[in-house]
Amino acid sequence: MTIISTSIGMLPASTAFAADMSNGAANFYKSDKVTVQKVTFKNQYNMKIVGNLFMPKGLDQKTKSPAIIVGHPMGAVKEQSSNLYAQKLAEQGFVTLAIDNTFWGESEGQPRNAVLPDVYSEAFSAAVDYLGTSAFIDRERIGVLGICGSGSFVISAAKIDPRMKAIATVSMYDMGAANRNALNHSQTLEQRKQIIAEAAQQRYVEFTGGAIKYTGGTDHKIDANTHPIQREFYDFYRTPRGEFTPAGSSPEHTTHPTLSSNTKFMNFYPFNDIETISPRPMLFITGSEAHSKEFSEEAYRLAGQPKELVIVPGAGHVDLYDRVNLIPFDKLTAFFKANLK
Repeated sequence: MTIISTSIGMLPASTAFAADMSNGAANFYKSDKVTVQKVTFKNQYNMKIVGNLFMPKGLDQKTKSPAIIVGHPMGAVKEQSSNLYAQKLAEQGFVTLAIDNTFWGESEGQPRNAVLPDVYSEAFSAAVDYLGTSAFIDRERIGVLGICGSGSFVISAAKIDPRMKAIATVSMYDMGAANRNALNHSQTLEQRKQIIAEAAQQRYVEFTGGAIKYTGGTDHKIDANTHPIQREFYDFYRTPRGEFTPAGSSPEHTTHPTLSSNTKFMNFYPFNDIETISPRPMLFITGSEAHSKEFSEEAYRLAGQPKELVIVPGAGHVDLYDRVNLIPFDKLTAFFKANLK
């Protein structure tokens, strides 16, 4: 997640020595009620997407079931948050598919950690292709769930893919607005132009064979001066609570997009025409203390009916990644059961 300075209330500090496992933090949850199978399929541009397909144990594959595609936070991989959500929803009778987005995790795309929002959104349509051509899936009952940055990617995808029948987001980041304006519109136009100029110069470096440079993401060390939002992400991504390094990557690179490509987000406007998704239903879930709450509120304001905004009392942005005592799984289950019936 690219973090740009903002002013919010202080959040609890974490340390390098212990993870905050309160409120049932269970990122690496393993359900004994579902089966899991690694699957691969191609997107429209012939790039391999890898995902974990979860099914309730005893599922009758002679009947057609509803399915939900789950997208991980920006800079994360399917093992971080999305596997948890996919298993919890599979326990409720859905077939679920947690995917690694293009350029991340086990999915293809070079260079690694590159930013390309349209191709990110395409991954969700490719997942619909895969599920919708599976014999045991009802292609008229496929929903999508995006966590953090994936919330904006599923909205972007759903605008031009009516096969997505129900759209939900959790702790959503509008990755376009976050990079153009920063949180609470705290970034000036001059600051934006400076970021763009640095990225443009880096393109020369990489074009001539120089080293790739990374940006944003989560700090690797924290101290008394670390921003509270970085502390929040650090506690998830840099401690045993949620730390995960996919094969072929390294802890130094996880969560960090490439500097030269990250400006692609400046041209990403997922909320433009969001009202055209109607009458397909949309559910936005955010925490009352989430630094990202503005994005869910804005999407809700602009979306057409039917729509619902759920604000979880006392929850921060990252809390809804894995704290099962705070995540409203009952609300998500009810939403998808009502709209994928």
